[in-house]
Amino acid sequence: MNFLQIASLLIVLAGAFGAINYLFLKLPSAIGILIVSLVSSMIILLIELITPRTVFAETVTEVVRSVDFSDTLLEGMLGLLLFAGALHVKISDLREQWRVVFLMATMGVGLSTLIVGTGFSYITGMPFLIALVFGALISPTDPVAVLGVLRDASLRKSLETKIAGESLFNDGVGYVVYLVLVGLAFPVVAGHGADSHATGGLADAAKLFFVEAGGGVLLGLALGWLTFRLMRLIDDYSLEVLITLGLAFGGYELAVALHVSGPIMAVTAGLLIGDVGAKHGMSEETRKYVDAFWRLIDEILNAVLFLLIGFEVFIVPFNGDTVIAGLLAIVLALVARLAAVAIPVVILKPFRDFSPGVIPIMTWGGLKGGISVALALSLPDSEWKPTILAATYIVVVFSIIVQGLSIKKVATKLGREPELV
Repeated sequence: MNFLQIASLLIVLAGAFGAINYLFLKLPSAIGILIVSLVSSMIILLIELITPRTVFAETVTEVVRSVDFSDTLLEGMLGLLLFAGALHVKISDLREQWRVVFLMATMGVGLSTLIVGTGFSYITGMPFLIALVFGALISPTDPVAVLGVLRDASLRKSLETKIAGESLFNDGVGYVVYLVLVGLAFPVVAGHGADSHATGGLADAAKLFFVEAGGGVLLGLALGWLTFRLMRLIDDYSLEVLITLGLAFGGYELAVALHVSGPIMAVTAGLLIGDVGAKHGMSEETRKYVDAFWRLIDEILNAVLFLLIGFEVFIVPFNGDTVIAGLLAIVLALVARLAAVAIPVVILKPFRDFSPGVIPIMTWGGLKGGISVALALSLPDSEWKPTILAATYIVVVFSIIVQGLSIKKVATKLGREPELV
């Protein structure tokens, strides 16, 4: 199948599964599409098991394999999703919460990586460095999923900003930590040639981290500022929407070419355009159209992403050992998430007040998503890759379905505005 045929099939299926969810399941859109996709995949596999002479499941598997999920997300969709999410976070709100956001997105990711890696190494017998790679890829939370689920929970503004800011930035930080650890754990094959991210030791790893993260921030600021200055000279909403799309697409690809963090670039540029650009570079009509356009892009890509996650079950290597490892990894991921949230809050509590319920809401609301599956799929081939891939998939599906369907109740009970309780 060519690119147009694959894209058409994904859009048709996302629309059809979305309609099934809307008419019958009535769940949050992304979660409903994932469940319908997953159930459809299970039915196909069951038919293949009952009537092994059919080649239906094999055909579907080949189609799924033809869509490179890792490249589709990491080199295409991720930049657009992060840019769209950052557009709706105000820098003024983020400035008030920057300390806790910074600690959760840096110290929190590091703690989570260490806790999951140590536990997973003990559970599976996996070499410690490779287990740390699993810890790094399972630590980032999915900003699109969690914000979509919490949208109607009427959270306190400060808590909403913490969740949005931390989930946007820990994707970028987690991706950089993943690259560093892959370079240490797989020094020969990690980067596949000229584009290698492989590192020779801790000094090179630290250098890579700061170049990737710092370079992503600087590139996002530079491109966002240039785009803002250009938009101030223009009063044509269709052209300005096109310019923001060019910033998200072109900026991400430029970041990849320069070997700096594309996710961090997308978040930084999105924050700048969504706040400074919206206030001082757009007319009221342009703001309305830019906001509507990126919300639509957000919804469409999110639907396609969760559809793909459901179909990835065809290429995940499940067996008794990998399923047990995955179930234990769920517990590890939750414990690590609790530490990643609670320790920064405890550190900062003497200096500032926190909203009631901040720890349980942000712990249970730390949904995992497509970036974890994509990073697992992009790992170099090794004897441990099937275990990591299966465990990642189990943690992500549990997170999205179980945590995603229950977090709104937790948030409503513990984190609503006082007058709404």
